Order: sequence, then C-alpha cells, then structure tokens
Amino acid sequence: MTADDPRSASRATGRPGDTTPFALGLLLRQAHWRAATAMTEAIRPLGIELRHFAVMIVLVDRGATVQRDLAAATGSDRAGIMRVVDDLERMGLAVRKSVPGDRRVRSVEITPKGLELFDAAHVAAEPAAERLVGHMEPAEAEQLRDLLTRFAYPSGGQA
Repeated sequence: MTADDPRSASRATGRPGDTTPFALGLLLRQAHWRAATAMTEAIRPLGIELRHFAVMIVLVDRGATVQRDLAAATGSDRAGIMRVVDDLERMGLAVRKSVPGDRRVRSVEITPKGLELFDAAHVAAEPAAERLVGHMEPAEAEQLRDLLTRFAYPSGGQA
C-alpha cells in the first residue's frame, strides 16, 4: 500500500491521541457519556433525570419559556420536550401557562418546588462534578470549561 492508497488512510479508533477526522466527535461523545453517567447518578435520588434537569436549567436561566424554545435550547424534539414538561408538571416542578395573544402557545415556568429541587440537584451534583475533573489541575479544568463553551457556542451566544 502507498500513501495515496485509500486503504492506508487513518481510521477513527476512539483511542486517546487519535487524529482522524472523527476523533474529536468520538472523544466528545465519550466525555459526554462519562459526565452524563456521573450526573445521572448524582441526581437520581432526587427523582429526576438529566432531561428534566436540562429543562429546569433553561427555565431558571431564562424564566418562563415557550415549549418550542425549550426544545431548541435543550436539543430535544417537540414530542420529547412535551413528555419532559408533562413529567415536570406531574411532579409539581413546573407549570404551563397560556401566552397572552396566542391561545395555541404555552409557556413553561418553574415552580417554587422546582427551584428547591434545582438547588438540591446542584448540591448533589457538586461532588460528582469535582470527581470528573479531579485528576486535572484547577487551571486545566477551567481551560476545559472555556474551550468546551467556545466549541459549543462559537458565536459567543447560547442555543
């Protein structure tokens, strides 16, 4: 095989140090899996899942938010976001409200009970978050957050 032979091309392996075009995506997926697993375990005793917490983050950050904007902000589809909001409503953590001027559109708002749980989830997740970056120097952990933020939001804004 020669260097020009497509059979000699580098292949994505998922191994640390892999430089193939797919390596970054594989590495990000592995990092997401590791972080999601840790956070899921941390908040499970509170009776919520990461998909619930993702919506709660948006509601705390933005205030009352229409469902289609929740879907966009969390990377969910409309059906998925409706199920999550149904769950949050059933648990008393969020409420749907009519939007003045458009009876078809509903906004979602976090409840006082939802805010309490949101705060409890942060307390529960803090040790897990610290373990995720515990093998790094503090400056490295901060650099990782900065780089991932810039990667996820290249224009400096948020989804």
